[in-house]
Amino acid sequence: MYLAKRTDAPQALQVIVLSTREALIMGKIVLAAKVTHVPSMLISEMPGPNHGCRQAAIDGHKEIGRRAKALGVDTVVVIDTHWLVNAGYHINACSQFEGVYTSNEFPHFIQNLPYNYKGNTALGESIAKIATEKGVGTRAHNIPTLDVEYGTLLPMHYMNTDAAFKVVSIAGWVAWGDMEESRIVGEAIREAVEASDSNVAIVASGSMSHRIHDNKNVNGGLFTISDEFYRQADLRALDLWQQGRFEEFTRMLPTYAKVCYGEGWMHDTAMLLGALGWDQYKGKAEMITDYFESSGTGQVNALFPV
Repeated sequence: MYLAKRTDAPQALQVIVLSTREALIMGKIVLAAKVTHVPSMLISEMPGPNHGCRQAAIDGHKEIGRRAKALGVDTVVVIDTHWLVNAGYHINACSQFEGVYTSNEFPHFIQNLPYNYKGNTALGESIAKIATEKGVGTRAHNIPTLDVEYGTLLPMHYMNTDAAFKVVSIAGWVAWGDMEESRIVGEAIREAVEASDSNVAIVASGSMSHRIHDNKNVNGGLFTISDEFYRQADLRALDLWQQGRFEEFTRMLPTYAKVCYGEGWMHDTAMLLGALGWDQYKGKAEMITDYFESSGTGQVNALFPV
């Protein structure tokens, strides 16, 4: 439908007509979340001593997927802290994601996982273009052989079971970037979405603290954290989220991410908050899966109201 501006119409009518047209084409971020992607979710579904151990995390993913569908989401932008990049920011904007995945990090946990999702190339390319124009060099790639990481695949495995949502995957482990750059990329995500015709969910996929147990302790530490300090810092961060105190949290974030070994240095969280308004965001986070400890790390599924 095309609504042209009539120069002979009263000015108020022209505004209504143009506003209606803009409403028809403007995309929206309708859901935002910070989620876990612990590999033990897959072990939880297998027979054995750990059967059911991550059911709360799985149920949380499924609930987020249910809410996304109810909100009319057509595309999920996943910020993946398992995709390491060393130079610039990168977006996997493939038109189709299809394959069978085995983790090179945890082949005993994640092996032969099939996946098949459509991509949203136009949105991925738009995010990269806007971020680059804002001063943060960002590349979008539509390369069929560019594999997607399990920080994207595990949330989609549970949230996107019928492959109804298109997927855009953004590298969230930015080894040499800084929080300000990631904030700007988050702004670019929002601007690109608003210039599109998509209803979008943003999913920051990564842990809170991420100091995995030392090798000699890791097998016995599936349900514990590696240091009480990390747990207390995580819980403080979650308190700030639930109280809507993001002016304080964004000031805390750079040090917190480094001292507590935030996964991917928590660039996923910085991009998520950049899209939501950074220190001006006032939403109060909703815990979908309560905080839990896993192999030394702190994990959560949380929704950020938009």
